Amino acid sequence: MPPLPPRFPSIEGLRAFEAVARLGSFERAADELHITASAVSKRVATLEELLDAHLLQRTTKPLTLTTTGKEYLEQVRAALGLLAAVPLHQRARRAQTRLRVCAPPTFARQILVPHLQDYTAAHPEVELEVVLSIPYLDPGTMDADVQVRNGDAAAAGGTLLMDDVVTPMAAPALLQRLPPLRTPADLLGAPLLRTPLEPWAPWFAAAAVEAPEPTQGPKLVDLGLLLEAAVSGQGIALGRPSLARHWLACGALVPPFALTARPAHHYYLMPHARSGAPAEFADWLRSVCAQVAQEAAALLRPAELPSGKP
Repeated sequence: MPPLPPRFPSIEGLRAFEAVARLGSFERAADELHITASAVSKRVATLEELLDAHLLQRTTKPLTLTTTGKEYLEQVRAALGLLAAVPLHQRARRAQTRLRVCAPPTFARQILVPHLQDYTAAHPEVELEVVLSIPYLDPGTMDADVQVRNGDAAAAGGTLLMDDVVTPMAAPALLQRLPPLRTPADLLGAPLLRTPLEPWAPWFAAAAVEAPEPTQGPKLVDLGLLLEAAVSGQGIALGRPSLARHWLACGALVPPFALTARPAHHYYLMPHARSGAPAEFADWLRSVCAQVAQEAAALLRPAELPSGKP
């Protein structure tokens, strides 16, 4: 009589058995295989029925192997190892392009990161890394494929990224406590927040206010900290609507005047590769900045509530 054909178990059954034997429970094996514990148990039971042999001692915790199960496990591991080593069974890994982007902290938090999902969804092949620079203290020596800086674009050999504006902004509660701010010159009697990154001089000049830079109060060397201080009512900040959109939209900050001015410093891009991921990211970032500038302009409405007590 011809020999009976061999009994071939399913790969799923062998993987389930090997995982249970290694991990000691149906539940842990289920987590690894991304199926339910009952499905794992059923696959092992089907394997045992095919082999007509008990492979597991189900009365112990963790689960243990029978003598037959121990012998079979060594054979299963060898077979699975051979199958895994077949080149055609290897999952092809998509080629990844690494892209390192360096940006100032507040720009990264308020402009870059909120839109980053759009870029990563459109470019799954790019492994993106975002690192922060330290404006003012560190002019930008970070090794990166794309660098965003804040300063004089022409002097640094960069290209302008955002055509930003600045305007005073304050918490409504602070404006209620202060004497009425009817003209820009009235700001000189109010607490003005200061930072070397955003001097008041450009706005004072646009408003025809002759005054030096504020000299009182802490110096905040971070635009995000400056806005946080304004939100908490510590003073009036000269801020960029592009960075303060969230607070302007929810009313945590309001501009007491409609007058804006171009800031002393601008966000710009340092020279980068003209093709590939750096160029594509730079183009995408320019479009984001244009959108942000448009959204910010729509939020520039002077405070409608009274600026001070009657």
